[in-house]
Amino acid sequence: MTDIGTDTGTAWRHPWGPAAATGVGSMPGEDAREAARTVAGSLEALPHVPELPARGPGADMIGRTAGLLAELYAHLQPSGWRIADRPGRDTRRARAWLREDLDALEEFTQGFTGTLKVAVVGPWTLAASLERRNGEAMLGDAGACRDLAASLAEGVREHLAEVRRRVPGARPVLQLDEPSLDAVLRGRIATASGYRSHRTVDAGDAEETLRQLVAAADGGPVVVHSCGRGVPFGLLRRAGAAAVSVDAALLTERDDEAIGEAVEAGMALFAGVVPAVGASAEELSDPAGSVIGVRTLWRRLGLSPELLAEAVAITPACGLAGASPAYARAALDHCVRAARSLADDPE
Repeated sequence: MTDIGTDTGTAWRHPWGPAAATGVGSMPGEDAREAARTVAGSLEALPHVPELPARGPGADMIGRTAGLLAELYAHLQPSGWRIADRPGRDTRRARAWLREDLDALEEFTQGFTGTLKVAVVGPWTLAASLERRNGEAMLGDAGACRDLAASLAEGVREHLAEVRRRVPGARPVLQLDEPSLDAVLRGRIATASGYRSHRTVDAGDAEETLRQLVAAADGGPVVVHSCGRGVPFGLLRRAGAAAVSVDAALLTERDDEAIGEAVEAGMALFAGVVPAVGASAEELSDPAGSVIGVRTLWRRLGLSPELLAEAVAITPACGLAGASPAYARAALDHCVRAARSLADDPE
């Protein structure tokens, strides 16, 4: 791959700035104020709205996003979240959890100006997870998928407007969580019976639907997060994503060409390099060591070292909700130091 030089022109000017660090979204515990205090205190360049799934149904990623849908409602069944005719207790609970999170964030971001990341489940993972009334995933009905994407887009617009109202100095960055996207594209989402799989979604249809959600951000940047293998970098780039967020440990050399093309086109890479749980004190004392793999990838791609801190933001790997609050604070602080090391020593 050709070295793209040291020009730091428009393609590299991401609104969160160089040497940025952020969280993926989920945090441990049930205390919204403590989570907001941790995020606001640790992540100056790109804080995020914390998610606390330990609180139970409605605070989980699917229930939380279902509560945002416009004119669509969901309730919890033993098999998962299912479309309902009207808002019920589960919808009200999901919305209450989110209000609590925004109340806490508003408290700890007084006077904040800068980028603020807001995460929702993306349209394809939501379609694979949310059931129709017959118990089958919405993914099995193309019309239902279109209605769901439109409802989600409207809900996202309203949610981002609420975030802007509560934190007037914030420039929202929308994160679409799409852990099931690769399985959707490969036809690997099982039906309710488990004996067959849902249709393979055409890449063009997937791209167009994601583009609809990118448009819902009203000109703000969109990050697509996928914590599995087989991230479709090219599709996400064409859909208009400004960045792709991945667990760095899952990347292989087979991803090199797609990553290189995406980065050269101006996309940022959010690299999950800090273990979500179980890192030793020694691992969290060596920021430069945490980004060795990112530097190795950069050299392998032939990309300019001077652009590394501009194009890469550092995050924990997925699963921080399973850590202790103390570890979560330490991991986010370590992400900040690791990101700075990319700028301090570009090699």
